[in-house]
Amino acid sequence: MTGEGGPAADWAAREWDIVVIGGGNAALASALTADDLGARVLVLERAPRHMRGGNTRHTRNIRCVHERDEFHNGDYTYDELWKDLCNVGDGPHDERLASFTVRESETVLAWMQRHGVRWQQPLSGTLQLGRTNRFFLGGGKAMLNAYYRELAARPRITAAYDAKVEELEFEGDQCRSLAVDAGGARHRVRAKAVICASGGFEANLDWLRRYWGDAVDNYIIRGTPFNDGHILSRLYAAGAARAGQEKGFHAIALDARAPKFDGGIATRLDVIPFGIVVNTRGERFYDEGEDLWPKRYAIWGKNIAEQPGQLAVALWDSKVNHLFLPPMNGAASAPDFAGIAQAHGLEPAAVARTVRAFNEAVADGPPFNPAVLDRRATTGLTPPKTNWAQRLDRPPFYGIAMRPGITFTYMGVKVRHDARVVLQDESALPNVFAAGEIMSGNILTTGYLAGFGMTIGSVWGRQAGREAARHVLG
Repeated sequence: MTGEGGPAADWAAREWDIVVIGGGNAALASALTADDLGARVLVLERAPRHMRGGNTRHTRNIRCVHERDEFHNGDYTYDELWKDLCNVGDGPHDERLASFTVRESETVLAWMQRHGVRWQQPLSGTLQLGRTNRFFLGGGKAMLNAYYRELAARPRITAAYDAKVEELEFEGDQCRSLAVDAGGARHRVRAKAVICASGGFEANLDWLRRYWGDAVDNYIIRGTPFNDGHILSRLYAAGAARAGQEKGFHAIALDARAPKFDGGIATRLDVIPFGIVVNTRGERFYDEGEDLWPKRYAIWGKNIAEQPGQLAVALWDSKVNHLFLPPMNGAASAPDFAGIAQAHGLEPAAVARTVRAFNEAVADGPPFNPAVLDRRATTGLTPPKTNWAQRLDRPPFYGIAMRPGITFTYMGVKVRHDARVVLQDESALPNVFAAGEIMSGNILTTGYLAGFGMTIGSVWGRQAGREAARHVLG
């Protein structure tokens, strides 16, 4: 049997070498790698076929160590990527595992290309990723389709959709079977090893509410609605140790008009470095020019989450309106900031005071340069703006409301170097492995580096696939 699994009766009655829970980047990397070593693999994707792939569907690039080539305009060394990772948030959670991720990333791009992934030239503007990241031709969905085509051609792999793993069934410390709901019927699937690549718990608002309270009602979940943390909770019930911070997540500034779930990357906003951001009181609350956008865009979800009503408004003028991807749903425009304030329900006088104070604090300094840290800063202003500070003085003026857009959570299961899930007593489950977002808390803490989630999924998906196949096949 190859490719898509068909009726559950066709795949549920068989014993598999490896069952992979999930259908995104980490899951497919693990399945393909395990197959390379001769294992028989069942991939259980909870989503229907047209929504397969988890958050990978909404990605567009990956960050890896590489030399200059036709898709990169410069080298990106281990030392530089390691430094970049250490400088976001609180740095890596486990430096040994993070270092392995960075070092192993150098092999990822060639591996992806061998499995059908194609590339495109990088975008410019606020993304500024032409040297550090490589972009998928057609985005994450095209990348997934390439993997699924490869999977369908392999006789030892079967993929099933609408297949939710309800329980991991243990005999001692070994997971021997899984209870799976498929088509409204419950099945028991036997497995010699299990790889958990089912994402985080960002779509589980009740779980998020434990740490954030009722603020979660104002959060937008950018990715799949199927990442509710169910498998993570089952691993915790089996005694798995935790890794990562409870409140840690990758969250960005998102158009407040975005859908509650699954809006993806289309509603992301990249204007922040070139304007200012105010809360519902009309006050600035964070340095908009702290660093290059790919190193800081992922702090803005948390920044906005901590503001009243979890709402903020970005303001800019016509001088910079061409420097970023335009908002998909457009932005409010007016000849003065009073009009922008009124359009967003803000007090015009408060916004006017903030803009006036900002303009007065903009110092004459180096020329404005959006491509580098230009050190064009404010003086005597709290919070400061340390780069790209220009007076907002050229009408028409623009504004757009923003909410926190949650991509994925960091708290997951602790793993060893071989991707085995670690228990609270520091032993490991012999035949249970984890890859991707469900174990990203071993590496990430409070910050994020553009494209690095795909790096974690690719590196650890392959690692889990290798080690699970070795466990089964010897």
